[in-house]
Amino acid sequence: MKYLVEFPMESGDTILVEIEGEEPEGMVEAAAPGEVITTARQTFEEALGKIRPVAQAVINKVKGLSDPPDEIEVEFGLKLDAKAGTILASAGTEANIAVSMTWRRPSSKPAGS
Repeated sequence: MKYLVEFPMESGDTILVEIEGEEPEGMVEAAAPGEVITTARQTFEEALGKIRPVAQAVINKVKGLSDPPDEIEVEFGLKLDAKAGTILASAGTEANIAVSMTWRRPSSKPAGS
C-alpha cells in the first residue's frame, strides 16, 4: 500500500514522500488515498544524515587504496520510513551500495604489453 508521509525540513518547510509498504503501527486510517497520513518523527536532513557514516567509510577505504581512483561514484538504495527515518534498501540478494571508480591517468605500461 502506498501512503504519504510529511517530512519536516530544518528550514521549516515540509516535503511529502510517497512510501510503499505497511503503514507504521498505531496509525489510524483516516486519510483518503493520496493524503498525508502521518508526519515523520525527524527532519528530512536528520533522516538522510544516517547515511553519512556509510558514505564516509566507503570514501576512506577507497582513498586508502595503493592506487586510488581519480573519480568515485557511490550509489545508495534508500527507503524513507516515517518511524525509522532512512533505511539502506535491500535489493534482494544484491548489495544496496554500488561503487564505481574511474582512473583517468595514462597507463604506465608500455603499449602492446
